[in-house]
Amino acid sequence: MIAIIDYGVGNLFSLDCSLKRIGVRSVVSGDKDVIGRADGVILPGVGAFGDAADKLRESNLDILVKQLAAQGKPLLGICLGMQLLFDKSYEYGEHEGLGLIGGAVEPLSKHITGLKIPHMGWNSLEITRRDCPIFKYTDDGDYVYFVHSYCGVCKNTADLAAVADYGTKVTAAVWSGNVFGTQFHPEKSGDVGLKILKAFAELTR
Repeated sequence: MIAIIDYGVGNLFSLDCSLKRIGVRSVVSGDKDVIGRADGVILPGVGAFGDAADKLRESNLDILVKQLAAQGKPLLGICLGMQLLFDKSYEYGEHEGLGLIGGAVEPLSKHITGLKIPHMGWNSLEITRRDCPIFKYTDDGDYVYFVHSYCGVCKNTADLAAVADYGTKVTAAVWSGNVFGTQFHPEKSGDVGLKILKAFAELTR
C-alpha cells in the first residue's frame, strides 16, 4: 500500500484516483501510524513552500518523512512536494526544507527571461539519469504537465534525474537512493504519468 500524506496541501483526490486506476492500493492520511505502515509514501503539494513546510512541522510529519527516507522506504515528492525535499527555498524569504536532496529552490525568473511565469502546461522530458527506476516505462520526449513558478537547483548533478526545456534546463525530476521527486504532476500527465506512478509503485513490492 502507498500512503499519500495529507497535511493540508496537495491534489490528493486525483492522485489517489490515479493510483487506484492502475491497480495500486493507496490511502490518503495524515495519521503517522498509517503512513509509517505503508510500503511507499507520496508527498504531494501545491501552494507556497513556507506554508507547506510549516504545516508539515506542526504535525511532526517532517520528522516522520525523514525517518522513513532513512529507513529506505520509497518516497516520491510531487510538485511542491518535490521542492520540500531540498535543503531550502527562497520563495518569499528563506525557508528550511527536508534536506533529502542537496540544493535550493529558486525563482524561475532568476533563470529565464521572456517566457511566462508560472511555467504552466505540457513539456517534454529529457531524462538525464536513464537508470532512474521511476522512468522504467518513460522515454525521452514524453510529455508531462507542469505548473510552477519556482524550480529546484541540485547541488549534486547526480541527483538530477530529468529536465525540461523552458528557456533553460528546468529540473523536472530528482533522485537520490530511495528518494524521488517530480516537479511535474504525474496524476495530470495522462498515460505517461500513470506509467511513472506504476514504476514507483513497483519499488514498494
